[in-house]
Amino acid sequence: MGEGGLRSRSDEGCRRDVRLLSSPQRRPVRRRRNPSSGRCRDHLLPQGEKGRTQMTRFTSTNPATGETVWEGEAASIEQVGAAVEAARAAFPDWADRPRQDRIDAVKRYQAVLKERAPEMAKAISRETGKALWETKTELASMQGKVDISIRAYDERTGERSNDTAFGRAVLRHRPHGVSAVLGPFNFPGHLPNGHVVPALLAGDTVVFKPSEETPLTGQLMAECLEAADLPKGVFNMVQGGRETGAALLDQPIDALMFTGSGAAGAHFRRKFADDPHVILALELGGNNPLVVWDAAEAEAVSGIVVQSAFVTTGQRCSCARRLIVPEGAQGDAIVEAVAALSDRLNFAPWDSDPEPYAGPLISEKAASAAFAALQQRIDAGAKVIRASGPIDNLPGAFVKPAIIDVTGVAVEDEEMFAPFLQVLRVPTFDAAVAAANATRYGLSAGLVSDDAKNWDRFINRIRAGVVNFNRPTTGAAGDMPFGGLGASGNHRPSAYYAADYCAYPVASFEAGSVKNIESEIKGLRA
Repeated sequence: MGEGGLRSRSDEGCRRDVRLLSSPQRRPVRRRRNPSSGRCRDHLLPQGEKGRTQMTRFTSTNPATGETVWEGEAASIEQVGAAVEAARAAFPDWADRPRQDRIDAVKRYQAVLKERAPEMAKAISRETGKALWETKTELASMQGKVDISIRAYDERTGERSNDTAFGRAVLRHRPHGVSAVLGPFNFPGHLPNGHVVPALLAGDTVVFKPSEETPLTGQLMAECLEAADLPKGVFNMVQGGRETGAALLDQPIDALMFTGSGAAGAHFRRKFADDPHVILALELGGNNPLVVWDAAEAEAVSGIVVQSAFVTTGQRCSCARRLIVPEGAQGDAIVEAVAALSDRLNFAPWDSDPEPYAGPLISEKAASAAFAALQQRIDAGAKVIRASGPIDNLPGAFVKPAIIDVTGVAVEDEEMFAPFLQVLRVPTFDAAVAAANATRYGLSAGLVSDDAKNWDRFINRIRAGVVNFNRPTTGAAGDMPFGGLGASGNHRPSAYYAADYCAYPVASFEAGSVKNIESEIKGLRA
């Protein structure tokens, strides 16, 4: 037995209770030396029905170098169905187990994450291009999510009982059933982990599809859950792209937990509009505003703005996309300070020396799409303050941060998932708040100001789920809710409130024995 009672990979008879589905045929064991290199690691891939669907082979590449870090086949429709069937079969036993059993299971998972964190952080950096300082933080957040989720379940979805004249009134929470989790690429471990852990604690079973951009991270996460020795079928993973995701959502699932774009979230709302049985938990993007008003120190402001707009190469759903400043000299000083600080940011491969601020976008395709969206705004009349473009001597996924002035220009109310910031100048604070709210999204927002009275007005008027004062819009805590309004979500925030969508409340009146209640019935004839 390994640390904390975990089975090691060398143990004879090691249970393979986590189903990793990516091929219709049983394949020989394929080994790799460490979790940072390419193929499926020490797993017998389950047998599916042969000859029914064309298999699609795909790869994941390091956007900083172009090297292949993972390769495999997308799960077939039959394999996706088998994963859901396995989760369905495992659900009654898992849901009925004592809560402590489920806590013990996720604590074992936490221990494995801690043991494997250094290598997993490097693997995520290789697959996403993110700086190592950031992927180390991601692994720490994944571990911390376990304890936070245990507290959240007890606080928000636990059990309580009150005595009554007839017996007692009891509030319980019950799991939904089979939860489909679709993961994103920007935080490929932390964000799906934020759905999976609360779901498992609640008694749900899970079918997880990682982003097709980050299958290696998904596989490593699944291996950690496998090492935690969960019962058969409780956690299942299917690899693949949109077709695999669509096949999963066509299955009889009970919940969909998704982190991704507003457009995808809108599609899921439409798909399940006539299926109220399926609970949707959608954490989507945003066209997030950052208002700077009555702030005297432009250089101090610039750090908050840069960390709001450009961290993770702009690939956080909470990044500021719009900077709203006063007209005139004060606004000019702020924009100039932000531009000057952005010039100092070091975008480079994750293992560079000195340490980079951030790496590339997830792919050259993503860079091309981001450039096209930026050019549309420039063609519409936006003034370029800092031009973007490729970074010399680096692959095409690396992009320079851009700052453009869109004052007086009609631009699309859409998220640019890149380090691109749009400046809007307005005459009054009321106009700034109105401009901040002029979006169909509502994920994050921020105010930078020396005047606390501005904050009192801002927090009461802004429509967003995460609203920060004199801190970057990207700041969030696992022990608080995280989610948005409008096109940014569906009023089911994640993080601490994830417990809410992983179980439903059941209210009960209970009497210890059968008693005659005729005295409670009004209007009876004698």
